[in-house]
Amino acid sequence: MQIHYTVLNDHDREVAGDIEEALHNVIDPELGINIVDLGLLYGIQIDQLGRAILTMTLTTPACPLTDVIEDEIAAVLDGIVDQFRVDWTWTPLWTVNNITDEGRAQMQALGFSF
Repeated sequence: MQIHYTVLNDHDREVAGDIEEALHNVIDPELGINIVDLGLLYGIQIDQLGRAILTMTLTTPACPLTDVIEDEIAAVLDGIVDQFRVDWTWTPLWTVNNITDEGRAQMQALGFSF
C-alpha cells in the first residue's frame, strides 16, 4: 500500500520522508513487525504549523495497544517534529494485502505463512 503524503512544500516532503523512515522503528507489539511494513500507516500530512498528522489503522479495531503504539511513535518522532497526532481510521480496513514485501519476509521468518 502506498503511503500518501500531504505536504505544502519540498521541506515538508523531506520531513514526511524522515517521519516514514523513523516509523520503521515502531514495532507492532503483537506481530513483532514495524508498522510501516505491516501497512498500518496510510498517510502523513504536515500542516501549516509544521505538525505531523498520521493517518493509521490497526490490524483489528479492538486492538488494546493503541496507547503503546502512540508512545513508541512519540519516541521515534522526537527531534523530527515538535507535535504530531494519529488519526485512527478503519477505512479501508487493514488486510494482509497491506503488508509490504519486506514485511512478508519478516513475518515468514517468524513462522507466519500467507
